[in-house]
Amino acid sequence: MSLDDLPISSRQQPAEAFVRRVDRATPNPYKVTRAEELRLQLADEIVRGALPPGAALDETDIARRFKVSRTPVREALRQLAASGLVDARAHRGAVVARPSVERLTGMFEAMAELEALCAGLAAERMLPAERHALEAVHEELRMLSHAGNPERFHEVNERFHNAIYAGSQNGYIAEITLATRVRVQPFRRAQFRNLGRLAKSHAEHDRVVVAIMRGDRVGAANAMRAHIELVRGEYEIYAVSV
Repeated sequence: MSLDDLPISSRQQPAEAFVRRVDRATPNPYKVTRAEELRLQLADEIVRGALPPGAALDETDIARRFKVSRTPVREALRQLAASGLVDARAHRGAVVARPSVERLTGMFEAMAELEALCAGLAAERMLPAERHALEAVHEELRMLSHAGNPERFHEVNERFHNAIYAGSQNGYIAEITLATRVRVQPFRRAQFRNLGRLAKSHAEHDRVVVAIMRGDRVGAANAMRAHIELVRGEYEIYAVSV
């Protein structure tokens, strides 16, 4: 077994490392690879400002830091470039990009419609056990919003959205939605830099949950669409501040 066969978390635990955790009860078509874990950790550092706009991202340095080969590093940087966090320049290496609101507009619009579709379907199709699980996650987010723990809130927020994707009972739509979220995820997370956003996010979730519980497809879709549009607004505020 080589070092590349071991999870990054078992080799190094950087401060405030961002590792995507998906609730075991929620189906997830994606296995977290070494490249994906690297992408998430680097994305977190970019969003937090630890890697500022214009910072060079040298493959060799990153591979040495995380004790991996350059292959997963190269793939992680490719994914970050696809999401707009990194500018990949031919023969000049990669650098951290300055977030472009214009570039993200279309991605957030697609995310809003996909999440709205999942929420609407979940309102009609979510099984009783799934509804109870969603309520439990929603309650956990309420407590975390009062505790002011953005890192943990973000982790549980992922479970909340995953539960709604699964509740749509349409694996293909859930897969497309999750794939889109992977691209938008670093920018969505920026909203939680503002602790006041935690309570607002929970209140927006509450409108989604209420509509789902009463089987209101249109109401659930509209509430989720509004939530994602507000997330985009929060990111735009963040983007112009960096």
